[in-house]
Formats: sequence, structure tokens, C-alpha cells
Amino acid sequence: MEKNKKIVAVCAGSFDPITKGHIDIIKRTSKFSDKLIVGILNSHKKSYWFDLEERKKLVEKCLGCLDNIEVKTFDGLLVDFVLENKATIIVRGLRAVSDYEYELQLALTNKSLSEEGVETLFLPGSREHLYLSASLVREVALHGAKLDEFISQEIIDDVKNRAKLMK
Repeated sequence: MEKNKKIVAVCAGSFDPITKGHIDIIKRTSKFSDKLIVGILNSHKKSYWFDLEERKKLVEKCLGCLDNIEVKTFDGLLVDFVLENKATIIVRGLRAVSDYEYELQLALTNKSLSEEGVETLFLPGSREHLYLSASLVREVALHGAKLDEFISQEIIDDVKNRAKLMK
């Protein structure tokens, strides 16, 4: 890496909704990057609880305390989003060995598509969040159970209200 070159990284996901596991990976990444772009993917193959703008607002509510973060939305390939934003690093959180196989396939594809211009770094999830996923949060919310262990206080009401609409 060139000396004094700014490190621009991207953490991307659907964030439907953003969980404490996502926030942990994002906060840890923000410590070693000069600028961190949180990219919120809009995949036409998925159905979401929250639309793209709602997910962006939920992420911003949870990350307002971090000053080197920018939240953006995107369609299409992650590698194109990364290159458009002049980033060179993709950071992916891993919960289990099963995540690794899929993420490795994506990492190698992104490196090839970027002509070696983008690296992927894997961060293991923190012990207390290894089991956590957005789909688990949605299921818990649908049953009216306590959410404060899984998502930030700032968005609990948003998730509870959406769960009522989804029943």
C-alpha cells in the first residue's frame, strides 16, 4: 500500500434490520479505515421488511456516533459499488465456518472483477453475536419477544411496529 494513502473500506449488507452483530463489525472496521462506507444492498431477488430508504434511516440511527462513516444504498454488484466509491477494501463479518465458503467465493470473484484492485478482509463476529442474524431478529419480533439483546435501542420501536404490520 502506498504510504499516506487513505484507507477506504466498505461494509455491505441488506441490514433488514441492522443487528448488534452488524454494528460490531462496522465499529471495528471504522477503527482501521479512514473512511468507511456502509453499503445497503437492494436486491430484487429478496423481499424485505423495510424498504431501502427505511433501512438506510435505521442504519443511520444506530451509527450516528461514528464520524468516519457514510451510509449509502446501491443496486447491482458490490464490486462495482466499491470501485465507484474509490474503496479498496471490502470487510465481511463471519459467524461460522459455513459463512466462510460462500464469502470466499464472493471475495475471489470481486478480486477478479476488480482486476486485483479490491481486497476482502474477514472479521470474525464477536462471541456474543455469533448466532445473530436479521432473519432471527425478524422472527423474534413477530412473536413479540424482547429485542434489546439483538438490536440497538434506537430502532426497537421501528422493528416492533413493522412486526405488527407483518403479522
